Amino acid sequence: MPRGAEATSGASAPPAHEPRRERDREHVETLYGRNPIFEALRAGRREIKRIWATSGAAKEPWLDGVLLEPADGDWLTQRCGSDAHQGLVADVGPYPYADPASLLTGSAPLIVALDEIQDPQNLGAIARSAEAAGASGIVIPNRRSAEITAAAAKASAGAVEHLKIAQVRNLADYLGEAKGAGCWVYGAAAKGRPYREPDYTGGVVLVMGAEGTGLRPRVRAMCDDVVSLPMRGRVDSLNVSAAAAVLLYGVIDARAAAR
Repeated sequence: MPRGAEATSGASAPPAHEPRRERDREHVETLYGRNPIFEALRAGRREIKRIWATSGAAKEPWLDGVLLEPADGDWLTQRCGSDAHQGLVADVGPYPYADPASLLTGSAPLIVALDEIQDPQNLGAIARSAEAAGASGIVIPNRRSAEITAAAAKASAGAVEHLKIAQVRNLADYLGEAKGAGCWVYGAAAKGRPYREPDYTGGVVLVMGAEGTGLRPRVRAMCDDVVSLPMRGRVDSLNVSAAAAVLLYGVIDARAAAR
């Protein structure tokens, strides 16, 4: 965690061209918003290179003793490409993706596999639920999938800084590896069996498909079973992040009941 003097009220913003030259020299990613930056500092998994703050945001108690550079809100919006920065923007090191095999360790891993989820807001929301539920981690393809960007980190409220997230070349192959490691693989789809029926003890991988297209055929073929949520209202589906949250806590409840 960087240490030093706090940003001073009323100081002028740094010129916009200076940070860009720095970004050209090294791999630097951006975070914005209070929760993502707070959790990145707390987790300590990647280097925090610089933090810019408005005079108001610099007064946050958790920033006491952290080296901050003064900036105004308009400059921060230009810097991060969003007006949702809440007065804080940081340059950080690359996101530390996990080894996919590490998610399969332990007696009863609980993994969420995302089949080409391309919306970073959905990825972030699922990561938030997975981390809160104590899941082992998330697996995403390294192509045609959202990655851990500033937008995903913001949507996760910083949960991505604590959760293991792994990229794999071929999701169907990884599901095969998970089954070989003793996990049961459950895909989520509209016409599956009721989600409360399976036995979720032991290792479990929940596979969520992209909205509109669902699970790809080979990914679906690798699932041991397909489960669905009851739709008792007038709409016939849930957002993928909402569905993932329900299924995660369904697994947790089932495991608790089986003890």
